[in-house]
Amino acid sequence: MNVRTNFDLNLKQLKEQLLQMADTARDALKESIKALKTQDIEKANEIIANDNTIDRLEDEINSKALALIAKESPVATDLRKIIVAIKVSSEIERIGDMAVNIAKSTLHIGDEKHIKNIVDIPKMADMAMDMLSSSLTAFYSEDVTLAKECADQDDEVDKMYGELIQELMGYIPNHPSAINQITQLAFVSRYIERVADHATNISEHVIFLVTGKKYDLNA
Repeated sequence: MNVRTNFDLNLKQLKEQLLQMADTARDALKESIKALKTQDIEKANEIIANDNTIDRLEDEINSKALALIAKESPVATDLRKIIVAIKVSSEIERIGDMAVNIAKSTLHIGDEKHIKNIVDIPKMADMAMDMLSSSLTAFYSEDVTLAKECADQDDEVDKMYGELIQELMGYIPNHPSAINQITQLAFVSRYIERVADHATNISEHVIFLVTGKKYDLNA
């Protein structure tokens, strides 16, 4: 096996590890929303306990990426691919953190009766997860057009976030005893909005990967 073939193989394995990490984070996010909706304390605790799996995957990816830089002395384009892989793994790790934060909010709410049906929050989470899927597909296929489409979806998530916060704040005057739950649901909404931001960041990294230029999709 020549040097180029070996490098490409290692890079492919790095991408596959990243996708595995992303699947783990996405599953954690999906389960955290489910736990919130059903007030499943056991599931919420499980999500928090499993967070080290995502952290371990990030460490493995970073170690592999740094080893590639040290051993292969990659040229500019190849170096960008490795650097972007490290950046993407960091974004995914933070998405995993958001899933843990949502699980913690579920614990804070406990078995207190929900003041509203948990419908809009899962919808916003689905939008954020769709963005994550699109940005990761763009990363794997190095598709700049798909990466740029994330900006439009991010605007939709931001709009829904604003509407949810406004609605939740409107409950406070008539439900003063539910201030803890209202606050936690506002936090959850913010965590999901952050997931969409991290997906947008991944898309920006994709554009840098392909073009070598920084690009602000929120501009």
